[in-house]
Amino acid sequence: MTESGGWSSPDDQSRRPQDPPAGQQPPYPMPPPPQQWGPPPAAKPGVIPLRPLGLGEILDGAIAAIRSYPKQMLGVSALVSTISNLLLVGVMFFMIYQTDWLYTTLPLSADEGDRAIAELQATLILTIPSIVITMLVGTFLNGVLTVVMGKAVLGQPVTVGEAWNHIKPRFGALLGLSVLYTLIVIVGTVLLVIPGIWLYVLLSLASTALILEGATVGKAFGRSRLLVTGAWWRTCGILLLAVIMASLLAQIVQIPLILAGGGLNAATGGGFEPNNDLMLLLTALAGIIAETITRPFTSGVTTLIYIDRRMRREGMDIELARQAGVTPPQYPQQQQYPPQQPPTAW
Repeated sequence: MTESGGWSSPDDQSRRPQDPPAGQQPPYPMPPPPQQWGPPPAAKPGVIPLRPLGLGEILDGAIAAIRSYPKQMLGVSALVSTISNLLLVGVMFFMIYQTDWLYTTLPLSADEGDRAIAELQATLILTIPSIVITMLVGTFLNGVLTVVMGKAVLGQPVTVGEAWNHIKPRFGALLGLSVLYTLIVIVGTVLLVIPGIWLYVLLSLASTALILEGATVGKAFGRSRLLVTGAWWRTCGILLLAVIMASLLAQIVQIPLILAGGGLNAATGGGFEPNNDLMLLLTALAGIIAETITRPFTSGVTTLIYIDRRMRREGMDIELARQAGVTPPQYPQQQQYPPQQPPTAW
């Protein structure tokens, strides 16, 4: 209290006679600085902090990588998607206008079994080239995007040519793994839906292990099984969320173009005849735009799930920090990770 009866202000207290003049040390010791509780913040040389990741950090890391490496991710995805979709359109036009493979010569008296076989044959003729083109292009794009994402985690520059040189010696193995993985999931789904879903998640990290670790096909499947074991539900949830987000984004892009090509007429029962060629071209354009955006995102999420699992199980964050040239994280002795795989970076 002051002599006038009011509360003293900080200015009044700063002018107390016992305080030393400015520039002199106080007669009492200064309190020590506040201590920092917990481990120091993790280094972040690239798009993610080098420590076990949360859901938001995985999704944000995939988006940050696209923003940081637009040419390597969006550019190569746009180029590859354009080539694959134009090839598919070209195959379709060839079959429709240059061959009679899609037309049946069955008589009107043919039974339903013969007609079903003819329709199945036409469907396979259309589907097989699409599967071959999609598998080849998808394997190349997945390999390049995975390498770019690995460099994005380290904050290191990389070109598309360098990424291709990394996967070129392993492209055959990567293609074989992709085909085998697809067949395993299809067989599991046909036999019963639940085994297909279980295998899809359990083996989802195999291609990433093959690319970044240089593993063989069999070892890559084993690595994926090892990393996902104990975190199947978490891995399934993140993959499912990424697929839902990518699907919604693809629908937002595709619906206006499909409607412009005649889908609106078919939906509303309009009176004009839709142009099938125009609708096919607009559908391809919609696919190009959608794949350009969604493929880098889903590939980035899968790669970050793989890295997160290795950081949690094998202490990969320490090796990644050394690879990136930053101070490795320090953990108490009782929290050291038991390495189940030699932690080597790519």
